[in-house]
Amino acid sequence: MAKRHHPNRGSMAYSPRKRARSEVPRFRAWPNGGDKVKIQGFAGYKAGMTHALVRDYRPTSTTSGQEVRVSVTVLEVPPMKVLGVRTYVNSEYGMKTHAEIWADKIDEEVSKRLSVPAKAKKPKWKTIEKDPFDDIRLICHTQPQLITGIPKKIPDIMELRVGGGTIEDRIELAKSVLGKEIKMADFNDPGAMVDVAAVTKGKGFQGHVKRWGVKLLTHKNSKHRRMIGTLGPWHPNYVMSTVPQAGQMGYHQRTEFNKRILKIGDDAENIMPKGGFLHYGSINNDYVIIHGSVPGPTKRLVRFRDAVRFHGKEVSPELTFISVESKQGR
Repeated sequence: MAKRHHPNRGSMAYSPRKRARSEVPRFRAWPNGGDKVKIQGFAGYKAGMTHALVRDYRPTSTTSGQEVRVSVTVLEVPPMKVLGVRTYVNSEYGMKTHAEIWADKIDEEVSKRLSVPAKAKKPKWKTIEKDPFDDIRLICHTQPQLITGIPKKIPDIMELRVGGGTIEDRIELAKSVLGKEIKMADFNDPGAMVDVAAVTKGKGFQGHVKRWGVKLLTHKNSKHRRMIGTLGPWHPNYVMSTVPQAGQMGYHQRTEFNKRILKIGDDAENIMPKGGFLHYGSINNDYVIIHGSVPGPTKRLVRFRDAVRFHGKEVSPELTFISVESKQGR
């Protein structure tokens, strides 16, 4: 006789499914880094998708070494500016701010997002070098005013970790980029694996069936079919959070691991579809091509990070063809 067991419908891994607090995604962890000091993150804006022909770089694939057609995502990545440097120390309650140093000249658009403390503008490198700390990060902001496909001018501000090497090497790198622009090429090279984070496309208030994938009730059911059969047992005498119900769907922050960078370029004429990307337009700055899909709709801010779960080797991808056919349809 079969066991009377029926698992919950839908994944509970992302509950509660509420709207994201901010459209700027957050990274809760960073990789340790290697022997070479480097900036471990960057950000860009999603332009759209197309398809390309790539020499299959996966050694265990049945099409290894052959030309395969893959879907790719194109993101516009204009240079980011380094506002300041912040150091952290480990405490029993987690990471605690140790010191801050801000750049002398800050763009006017940044003042619409935050107010920089006047006292923090004075350099304190000697203080930082004397006092021991555990982590150092760059306070950076994007430059959406350089992008024609995004109707906003207020920059997005985030922290990018400086990893690898020794503490002295990280301080020297932070000194060299403070108040200057950094590019996608300063973050990673083509062939590297990265993690991407973004806020997914919002779908509003949706019902039980679409939100959780529960089965439709029988046609003999009274009054409704797209409803759940029960709200749970009598005891406990309240509705548990594991019961699939209607509510917000989409606009959640999601992180996808191990995405391959196929190409980084500065001339988008060779990869841009005829008529531009749908709902975005043309690309006028640096761009990056990612293998596969990326969370979020067009124009969404997407953050990159060095892969934290990748244990393979970096490869040199070979793109033989990128489709530039119009995406407008007939």
